[in-house]
Amino acid sequence: MSEMRLVVAGAAGRMGRMLVQAIHETPGAILSGALEHGGSLALGQDAGLLAGAGQMNVPITADALQAIAQADGLIDFSSPAATVQYAGLCAQARIVHVIGTTGLAADDLEKIDAAARHATIVRSGNMSLGVNLLAGLVKKVAQTLGEDFDIEIVEMHHRMKVDAPSGTALLLGEAAAKGRAIDLAARSVRARDGHTGARIPGDIGFATLRGGTVVGDHQVIFAGAGERIELAHRAEDRAIFARGAIKAALWGHGRKPGHYNMADVLGLKDI
Repeated sequence: MSEMRLVVAGAAGRMGRMLVQAIHETPGAILSGALEHGGSLALGQDAGLLAGAGQMNVPITADALQAIAQADGLIDFSSPAATVQYAGLCAQARIVHVIGTTGLAADDLEKIDAAARHATIVRSGNMSLGVNLLAGLVKKVAQTLGEDFDIEIVEMHHRMKVDAPSGTALLLGEAAAKGRAIDLAARSVRARDGHTGARIPGDIGFATLRGGTVVGDHQVIFAGAGERIELAHRAEDRAIFARGAIKAALWGHGRKPGHYNMADVLGLKDI
C-alpha cells in the first residue's frame, strides 16, 4: 500500500508542529497538507521547516477544501467549530478524520456522527495508549465494585488549557459510567462549593487543577469504607498524543465509514 497522505490542522501550533515531526518519522505516512486559520502569520511557510523536521515542500494554507480533497486523512487537534467544519469536508472527500479536539458540545457530536456516515472518524479525548488502557481498567473496576465505592476523577493540566474538565477526564468518566451502566451526564458532579450536603451514592465527581506546564495528570479514585483504589496516568511528553493520532489514522485508512475511538484502534474493547 502506498504512503498515507495526511493533513495536519493547526500545523503552526505546538501540537501541530509535533504532528508534522511525527509524520515525518513514521513509515507509511507522508505530510500532504498543513492547515491554519486565515489570519495566521504562518501562512505560506513550509510546515516541515516550522516544525524543525526539515524542508517538506508543504506550505501552510487556509484552504481546507483543497488540502482535504488531495489527502487520505486529516489529523485534527483544533477547536470545536473548526472540527465540525473539517468533519463535513472529510465526509465529502470520504477520508479518515482523526479528532483529538476537546470541549465538543452535544450538538457538535451530533454533526460529527452525521459526518461519520461517509467519513472514517476516530475520536478520542486522549490518543495515548496508556490513557486508553487506563479507561479500560476503570470500566472494569467500576463494573466490579458496587456503589459502596465512590468514584472521583482528579485531573491537572498546564495553565493555558481552556476547557474543563479535560477531555481525558471525561473519557475516564464515561468509562466508569459504562461500567456502572449509568448516564454520566445525569450523574456527574463538576463543582463543589459551600454547604453541598452529603455525597449522593453513585455520582461520579470531577476535580480540576490548572497550573504551570503540566502536560496531563489523571487519577481515578475508587473510595470505599476503609480502603481506596487509585488508578493514575501521567503524561510526560506530548509526543505520545501525536504518535497515537498517527496510529489511529493508519488504522482507519481503508476502513469503512463510522465513528470509532482509540479502544477500537488498540483492540481494547474487551477489557
